[in-house]
Amino acid sequence: MTLRSLLFIPGDSDKKLAKVAGCGADAVILDLEDSVAPAAKPAARDKVAEFLHGFDRDAQGAPALWVRINPLDSGLAETDLAAVVPVRPDGIMLPKPDGPADCAKLSDLLDHMELAHGVTPGSIGVIPVASETAIAPFRLGEYATADLPRLRGITWGAEDLAAALGATGNRGPDGEFLFTFRLVRSLALMAAHAAGVPAIETLHADFRDEAGLAASSRQAFSEGFSGRLAIHPAQVAPINAAFTPSAEEVAFARRVVAAFAAEPGAGVVGLDGRMLDIPHLKAAKRTLSLVGEE
Repeated sequence: MTLRSLLFIPGDSDKKLAKVAGCGADAVILDLEDSVAPAAKPAARDKVAEFLHGFDRDAQGAPALWVRINPLDSGLAETDLAAVVPVRPDGIMLPKPDGPADCAKLSDLLDHMELAHGVTPGSIGVIPVASETAIAPFRLGEYATADLPRLRGITWGAEDLAAALGATGNRGPDGEFLFTFRLVRSLALMAAHAAGVPAIETLHADFRDEAGLAASSRQAFSEGFSGRLAIHPAQVAPINAAFTPSAEEVAFARRVVAAFAAEPGAGVVGLDGRMLDIPHLKAAKRTLSLVGEE
């Protein structure tokens, strides 16, 4: 499952839902949480369920369809799930979990609802926004050892974390994240890799800043993130480009793999005047896997 770009779409917006098919994102997250006002949530549930039922998922370029439900402690999560599970979303994004235990609770709910509605057991994935409460960052490492077969990725969020901490902002005058938020970002990245799932970078809030989006996305890719959240369709193409290896990177990765193949059993090989070891080989193989080569 490729998850370079994950585009949020408010669940109560007919206009935005109508543009999903041609948005170009790898996944669309139909939102029932923050982008929907409390009074509009019942109607949003109905719209999202209707959309999931009618969308042509076999069409060329069709995105995966995910749903961000409301938090487990909101009193709304089970109602959200009851509306969408019967129409088989590809996955559920869980906001504000305190840790893997909340993902396990969600998985138990999905187990029962899939069985009740004839949905293939275990087919609905889960991605937690794993940093949005004050306790959550302390538990990020636990995802590596938690028994969460539905886990499809880990992402993080700075806005709700700032609110949870009573912070007045999360970025400094230079536009970069402040230390606390950089720390949580790094822990989320490592947690995802430790758990063996994609690490998904948080959103770039200024959808008009294409240059900043492209630069920060490329940096995130170089650090080990596999994709990024998006809040506007205009962000999808730059994100897809940033999280796709360039032709030059792919060509070099092929040469690295070939160099090691030419010297079976070698721990170090020479290429272009550089000495490359096993971590370079692993990185090259990861690059090739991202373009469908093994």
